[in-house]
Amino acid sequence: MFSELSLAPRYRLDDESPWLKGIDPLRRYWICVNGDQRAMRVLPGLSTQSIEAFKQAIWGFRSLAIGQELTLPAGMGDRITLYCVAENCYAIADNSTGAEVWHLFDAESLESLLLTAHPDWQCAPEHLNLGRSLLTAAWGQPAVPKAA
Repeated sequence: MFSELSLAPRYRLDDESPWLKGIDPLRRYWICVNGDQRAMRVLPGLSTQSIEAFKQAIWGFRSLAIGQELTLPAGMGDRITLYCVAENCYAIADNSTGAEVWHLFDAESLESLLLTAHPDWQCAPEHLNLGRSLLTAAWGQPAVPKAA
């Protein structure tokens, strides 16, 4: 599954299609799959409690070799696993659709996302609504499923 050469398309900072919707205050990454606004996914983002933990996470990412994976802490007790698929090709697994999908990123894009875990980082004011929209959607769900 891992190779030294990958021709698979991946999210890049200079993509023509706007794939990054934003990063909410909990540092979750809101991405539009292949730039499609109707296919929005929310991926857990790196969350650290100290500058030392932040540095360790970034160094760990930078030292990944092809075929290796790195699991890091994310907000709300979640975890994020990064996979080095090929040279300059990294993946984050997403199970939100019921089937595991890997979102591919180049090193620059993924590192830019991870850098938002820095303790001094603040999300853009317009991205506050991303987190609010998720909370609003949760209020519309039943707290306890109905029993048969």
